[in-house]
Amino acid sequence: MPGDLQFSWELSGSGWATCRIADSTSERKHFVSYCADALSDLIHRVAGLCGPTSVQRVSFDLEPAEVRWVLRCQDSEVSIAIYEFPDMFTSYDKPNSEGKLVWRSNQPRTLLSHAVMEAAQDVLRIHGEDGYRAKWVQHPFPVAALQDLRRLHMRDDSCELPHDMATL
Repeated sequence: MPGDLQFSWELSGSGWATCRIADSTSERKHFVSYCADALSDLIHRVAGLCGPTSVQRVSFDLEPAEVRWVLRCQDSEVSIAIYEFPDMFTSYDKPNSEGKLVWRSNQPRTLLSHAVMEAAQDVLRIHGEDGYRAKWVQHPFPVAALQDLRRLHMRDDSCELPHDMATL
């Protein structure tokens, strides 16, 4: 059922984050490594759905596995498909069909954008930029990417949910 998306991103240790996505029928949780700039990549890909590219792909390193999110936007709806691959280093160029589909949902783009934006703002509110860097180690908090997503979301989405404008 569209419109029931929940998303969270929590730093869960030095170099690790817990990523959770759920709708009314199922949820998926992954423990993401800092080997890639995962939160930044996700924010950029969700923001990209507001542009001319209707398909965005983002991969999360689970050491050694890969979780690949494929976001397909048609009009204002996004199909979210999550695929798992056993080894990040051998799966990068493999087609999605070679992965195992582990989660799927269709959601309004405005809800996906809002959920990712709010989760990132929560991380910044809890840890601040310095605390994020101390926990995520290899990458700074993606302030510019979050500002861009917020700008596109406010410009392009008819979002009726409350927005915390004081965070950035």
